[in-house]
This record gives sequence, structure tokens and C-alpha cells, in this order.
Amino acid sequence: MLMNSNRGGGEAKLQYGPSGFRVMRPGQHVFCAVSGEPIPLEELRYWSVERQEAYASAAIATRRMLEE
Repeated sequence: MLMNSNRGGGEAKLQYGPSGFRVMRPGQHVFCAVSGEPIPLEELRYWSVERQEAYASAAIATRRMLEE
């Protein structure tokens, strides 16, 4: 699931899949698409494959999915 996450600093670029993500550009974190807060890669648990965006919590992910 998590590959090459400890290399590089700053924002990572990820490609989100249904059961994991691929690191396209190494970094330490991504930003929540809703709140804007940084999410360390080792703590990233919620994302949307369709929207290709990350979420800081289950509650935020659920709210975002209900917007559809």
C-alpha cells in the first residue's frame, strides 16, 4: 500500500486505488481535499478513487461522498 513514503519532504503526489495508493512523487504528507489540513502518509486512511482526493477523517470522507 505505502511505497517510498519516507523519501523526500513536503507534499507527496499520490494515485489513489481501491485498496491502496501509489506514490507518484515522494513526500511526507498530502492535504485533505475538504479541510486543507496536512495528512502524514503513514496516517492516510481515507480517499476517493473517483475524485482522486484524500480526506483527514471518516466523517469528512462521508460528508464529501454524500455531496454527490
